[in-house]
Amino acid sequence: MRPPASNSLGCIRPEPMCRLLFARSENDFSLSSLLEPFAQVAQTSPEYQGHGWGCSWREGDEWRHYHNIQPIWEDDLSQFDKTSLLLVHARSAFRDEGIIIENNMPFSDGESVFIFNGELRGVRINSEGRIGAEKIYNYIRRFDRGDKLAALDKGTSIIARRSTYVRAMNIILCDGKQACLSTRYNENPDYFQMYRKQDNDLKLVCSHPFKNESGWAPIENNATLNL
Repeated sequence: MRPPASNSLGCIRPEPMCRLLFARSENDFSLSSLLEPFAQVAQTSPEYQGHGWGCSWREGDEWRHYHNIQPIWEDDLSQFDKTSLLLVHARSAFRDEGIIIENNMPFSDGESVFIFNGELRGVRINSEGRIGAEKIYNYIRRFDRGDKLAALDKGTSIIARRSTYVRAMNIILCDGKQACLSTRYNENPDYFQMYRKQDNDLKLVCSHPFKNESGWAPIENNATLNL
């Protein structure tokens, strides 16, 4: 992970309208088979999702990462092979600021991978990072003692208490073995609610159901759970 660039208190408005995808299976699947419908979700979103994108996937016991400043729907998604674990993020930058590839998620410290969307106001935490999402990731990592769910639950609970207002805070954190989700929002459930789907041994979690696909179920608000 690149070195943090700043240390600050105050308002954190990370990536208010981004899209997230998590996929895991006992058997390898084609990345493009999921990236293509996810790209359609991003392209047809009521909010612009074209400020770059990124994905992280497992090859054996190691993470591989890809980031591009182009919109996901303009990229060549056939370039990727197969995996059994995938996290994807399509970015909508706050106020169209900080549009550089270094700010694209997923973020990783080499052991874990992090993706986020949401907006928090009046945040009173001290954490390092270039943008709000990276500050939140670094803050949650402080509580990691080997249990990602416990770290995520504790970190997000403190962040929520130390914020004047949480418009939304959706996070997926994964270390290759354990994957967990924290979701909470106080407005616009049509946009910020997360969804899950089980297709044989393929588990999917996404910030919006794939178009023309049945079987997606909403995830309850204010939930922190293993995936």
